Amino acid sequence: MREVRRGLHGAAWLPLAFFLLVAAIVPFAVGPDARLLARIGSGALWIAALTAALLPVERLVEPDRADGVLDQLALAGTTEEAVGAAKMIGHWLTFGPLLLVAAVPGSFLVGLDGPALARTLISLAIGTPALAALAVAVAGLTAGLPRAGQLAGLLIVPLAVPLVIFGAAATGDGESSALKLEAAISLLLLAGAPFVTGAAIRASRT
Repeated sequence: MREVRRGLHGAAWLPLAFFLLVAAIVPFAVGPDARLLARIGSGALWIAALTAALLPVERLVEPDRADGVLDQLALAGTTEEAVGAAKMIGHWLTFGPLLLVAAVPGSFLVGLDGPALARTLISLAIGTPALAALAVAVAGLTAGLPRAGQLAGLLIVPLAVPLVIFGAAATGDGESSALKLEAAISLLLLAGAPFVTGAAIRASRT
């Protein structure tokens, strides 16, 4: 609840606005060809979703590390892995549901039809928790480092490539197995991110 309050107290609308802005710019960039838009639209939405998850990365872990909140939680008996899991859930709740709502007008802006819209929502519902997990893990790894925001971007984009590939493929073709592969990658990231975050928090104390 603390993570959700912090996320909503800040610029919670920024990822949503950025997502819609990218969706609105794509038709102007590629032209009015409806078939071309439908072919690249799912990929554009996934890139926008990745960037939206990355925008608040600097405030996910570093403020609590700098203020000593993480040390107080450790003294109270809260494990670093539990802190990482709570931050993942809180981060997703502050951008994931809003992103799913924004995906409806965003899909129409890039020319996706009704079935493609349904696949887009399913794909984003499966993939955005993994994006949140990646953002928190990378935030933990870069906490306390100079230019952490730029470094986080360099780290998270390569790690998110498989998720983006299969997520966009699942949006474009409902008959493929891309959705199952996306779900498998998402589960792997969700399972591993709390341990990576916990190890990073412990390492930042030394």
